[in-house]
Amino acid sequence: MSGEVLPARPAAPPSPAQAGAAAGLLARKSRPGEKIIEFSLRLAGVISIFTTVGIVFVLVRDALDFFASPAVSLVEFLTKTTWQPQLGEFGIWPLLNATLIISAIGMALAIPVGLATAIYMSEYASARVRAVLKPALEVLAGVPTVVFGYFALTFVTPMLRTIFGDDVVKIYNMASAGLVVGILTIPLVASLSEDAIHAVPDALRQAAYGLGATKRETSLRVVVPAGLSGITAAVVVAVSRAVGETMIVALAAGAGPNFTFNPFDSAESMTGYMVRISGGDLSYGSIDYQSIFAVGLVVFLLTLLLNIISRVIVRRFREVYE
Repeated sequence: MSGEVLPARPAAPPSPAQAGAAAGLLARKSRPGEKIIEFSLRLAGVISIFTTVGIVFVLVRDALDFFASPAVSLVEFLTKTTWQPQLGEFGIWPLLNATLIISAIGMALAIPVGLATAIYMSEYASARVRAVLKPALEVLAGVPTVVFGYFALTFVTPMLRTIFGDDVVKIYNMASAGLVVGILTIPLVASLSEDAIHAVPDALRQAAYGLGATKRETSLRVVVPAGLSGITAAVVVAVSRAVGETMIVALAAGAGPNFTFNPFDSAESMTGYMVRISGGDLSYGSIDYQSIFAVGLVVFLLTLLLNIISRVIVRRFREVYE
């Protein structure tokens, strides 16, 4: 019919020769802005690598000088429970024990609270509540740690002394430091875990609902296991943050090495010792000065071990869900 409109014929796809010519034309086109950005990114990566290498080099070099001293024995350093460098006692366990106890107390608070907050924000909260709650958590993470340290000393410690008694809880104690370290790391656990849970494909949720699962069952038995690799990474990052925390433990935990398992006693952590000694009047190259780097090397190796464990766990669960 003369008035009939014929459908438009689809355009033929470009041939491989035409596609190659177009790609070559784009590659030959000068883009100075992209070249500058690419160079800047490469320079930033190289600077970060060299900075890390430099830190590790200085740390290992001065730590080896410490262990090369005739007064220091590596076996004593790893096995003894007395740390008094002025008296020639170099057992790392009082500092390491306090660090582990404070970190354990902090994680006992941060992991369940942070994970529950992440599940609420991802699965239960409305978009408006989530838009308010997540920035509020990030603001909490930006509070200076020295403020948290004085909060532990002036609020948490008096509260614990009121509950358990002044003769039980020392003014400087590991419990208050650990609780505030946990408060400090809650936003870290919550934010990273929420990102991991939110990234779980919605098809898994819909499949669970189709099988008759409730929201609670879907959240705890489907979504959380599916996002376990990201949650594990968040927990390990939080543990590393707790191990390396400085100002809270320096202000609230105590300023004397003490090998004790009582969280209400005063004890000095590894980072707290580094702050106290580095702020003193020490001569360069002395055994006390070099002990800072030996303790710092232990902190570095501990966080490195945590990151290696995290990578192994994340790789394993990624293989399951991919």
